[in-house]
Amino acid sequence: MRGTSLRRPVTIQRLRQIAVTIKIKLLLCCCIVLAVVFFASRASDLMGWTCDDCSTAVRYSTPRKGYAIVINTWKRHDLLKKSIDHYTACMGVESIHIVWSEPSPPPDSLVSYLQQTVKANSRDSRETELRFEINEEDSSLNNRFKEIKGLRTEAIFSVDDDVIFACSTLEFAFSVWQTAPHTMVGFVPRMHWIDRSKGRYRYGGWWSVWWSGTYSMVLSKAAFFHSKYLDFYTNHMPSSIRHYITNNRNCEDIAMSFVVANLSGSPPVWVQGKIYEIGSSGISSLGGHSERRSQCLNIFVEEYGGIMPLLPSTFKAVDARRLWSW
Repeated sequence: MRGTSLRRPVTIQRLRQIAVTIKIKLLLCCCIVLAVVFFASRASDLMGWTCDDCSTAVRYSTPRKGYAIVINTWKRHDLLKKSIDHYTACMGVESIHIVWSEPSPPPDSLVSYLQQTVKANSRDSRETELRFEINEEDSSLNNRFKEIKGLRTEAIFSVDDDVIFACSTLEFAFSVWQTAPHTMVGFVPRMHWIDRSKGRYRYGGWWSVWWSGTYSMVLSKAAFFHSKYLDFYTNHMPSSIRHYITNNRNCEDIAMSFVVANLSGSPPVWVQGKIYEIGSSGISSLGGHSERRSQCLNIFVEEYGGIMPLLPSTFKAVDARRLWSW
């Protein structure tokens, strides 16, 4: 009896150890399964951009009125060809306007190539309108926001020639813009901060947004806004701001954010979306970029009578149908 009573606690302890071991193994198995599911759902993003992202992603019903794409380009014809080839295949695109500020007119070979691309990508007797918006007088960055005559849509998607978004991503962002058509809806958030010790504003880049979860601008390198703001930018914004942008070749996107925020009284909307960069780094990669942008903020505020129109937000629009879990 004494031997039996001594072995019983040992047996119970052993069973408990076995149970704990089983629980740990089950937990590890669950973690492995979840990891496999996660990486499988993100496989296309890890492999980079392909045309499959455009055709197999979640589709939205094409609005009765779509949107116009305004592409800013400068002596990068190879990138322009890639952009046009991609965006003319997107269902919601009604027209594409190429902001042309080069000293020479578009080469005939380029025009012919792009026209053939548009025809090749047309479907169901629907052909996207393609126009060059020629600016012969100068190469100012203000050209990208000049008023466009004969627009068939109210919505504009402003984009640089070196970034591409899947068609389904654009359709989702357009649907977000339709719920807030008087503000900017875009993919590249930035923030302005108050440096109280110096009594001035400071420009916050992507890492600032990532750390704080707060933004007050979406850059016009990839953003939807109402076409009426082209008129306000060109004809009603303080001319001193346009002169500053021309002379310094910077901050036209901040100026447009000021225009929209000042007139709408609303913050922009940041949309989550994969950005595919097909070109080299721009001026943001140069030294002193943040300081020059901070200088723009403070100069523009002075031109607006000392009032900062930008409003911070922590809201981000996410397509829940593309998520594998809630």
